[in-house]
Amino acid sequence: MNFEKEYDLICVGGGIMSANLALLAKLLDPNLKVLILERLDEVALESSAAWNNAGTGHSALCELNYCPEKENGSITMEKAIQICTQFEISKQFWAYLTANGYIDHPNDFVMPVKHHSWVTGKENSDYLEKRFKAYKEHFMFDTIDFTRDFSKMKSWFPLIMENREEDEEMAASRIDRGTELNYGALTKTLFKILEEKFDTPVYCNQEVLDVDPDTDLDWTVAIKNTQTGKQQNVDAKHVFIGAGGGSLLLLQKVEIDEKEGYGGFPVSGEWLVCNNEEIINQHNAKVYSKAGIGDPPMSTPHLDTRYIDGKKSLLFGPFAGFSPKFLKEGSNLDLFKSIQFDNISPMLGAFWHNLPLTKYLVHQVLMDKEDRMEALRKFMKNAKSEDWDVVKAGQRVQIIKKDEFEGGKLRFGTEVISSKDGSITCLLGASPGASTATAIMFEVLEKAFPELLQNQKNKDLLNEIVPFYNNQVTEELFKSELKRVNTILNL
Repeated sequence: MNFEKEYDLICVGGGIMSANLALLAKLLDPNLKVLILERLDEVALESSAAWNNAGTGHSALCELNYCPEKENGSITMEKAIQICTQFEISKQFWAYLTANGYIDHPNDFVMPVKHHSWVTGKENSDYLEKRFKAYKEHFMFDTIDFTRDFSKMKSWFPLIMENREEDEEMAASRIDRGTELNYGALTKTLFKILEEKFDTPVYCNQEVLDVDPDTDLDWTVAIKNTQTGKQQNVDAKHVFIGAGGGSLLLLQKVEIDEKEGYGGFPVSGEWLVCNNEEIINQHNAKVYSKAGIGDPPMSTPHLDTRYIDGKKSLLFGPFAGFSPKFLKEGSNLDLFKSIQFDNISPMLGAFWHNLPLTKYLVHQVLMDKEDRMEALRKFMKNAKSEDWDVVKAGQRVQIIKKDEFEGGKLRFGTEVISSKDGSITCLLGASPGASTATAIMFEVLEKAFPELLQNQKNKDLLNEIVPFYNNQVTEELFKSELKRVNTILNL
């Protein structure tokens, strides 16, 4: 395959982020020349793959780490409101594609599954009630229900309530509009639209080796065919690096000041997946609890109904592990390759100030299957080992960023790094990335293609695609859009 000499945009990585960016860009300007490159032999095999992530439409309906309790006892809601808004932007994009004939069957990738939070003990139950009262006052979450009643919880999630005493201190909340996502299927759907409607296929088995500045303000991208070994250079006005955990290693080769001081900490994961159909059919919910004291947000345990390739499944986790790889199909040398002069101090600082995380990971790595089953039995008291299998999840790279006071800080979430002129952008980080991909890619478009977003024709189109974009999200707008979008997506 011989590529053309120059492109308007090259997307590195065949995952959910590149799919969103390329499709949004082509909707705004169908004449843009876009090249999408994937190192593996198919798209959506890394972070976007169904079993490599939690599959939750992260919208802050059930994830307690998005609304922590302050020292004065009040509940912080800013992050929850932001995440909820960003997820609804993703849904609006899917609804636009469905309403305009690009997507035929949205339930191939998004399904309605109610979202619950469940905690045990008086202190946690009191916190959950405070959160409920705070949520009830905000229009994004005012349909929330809360209970300390044993029988009501039993009707919400019977598997969890089996063999429990009625006097056990527990509490739960529930929001009906929650979703379950197959991000792998969604990613493939978006790439299919790009290929069939915009003549923009993904080229697989193409590894990007380097990105260098060109003399005329473009970038030269060095590409290697992993099957034939053939190498070629292609010029691009804009480059987006959206290669999941592999983004950091490529960013470090790019000659921009903005990359300085960034490091990465890889974390692998595993799930317990139920193999007993009778048990799977007794649960139809996503139930999130609270991370242990000192445990990172990524450790929040949850028992989830999943729909993958048309089949209902039941999953519990996540269980963290450690691998020096930055991608599931990466190299054991990835972590060591990422250590450079400019990020040694941030990485050491982040390590020193996150010793509880190290302790947590060591504990998780040493767990065998029965240890994982004991963790599950805190949710399901009568869980039997023979009904569950251990399944490897995806590889994540948490951001380490230079910090004035601590040397370096471990950051949870996602972050866009870009050159001053926006001609090269890179996405680092992990959850809730996939759920908020559309909103994040609008941020990339603002940096890379501001001219696309400024003409009146595209402003009108953007307002049609995503009514929340650049608009104040009022109660009236939120509720009318929620109803419209859920109808189109059959939710």
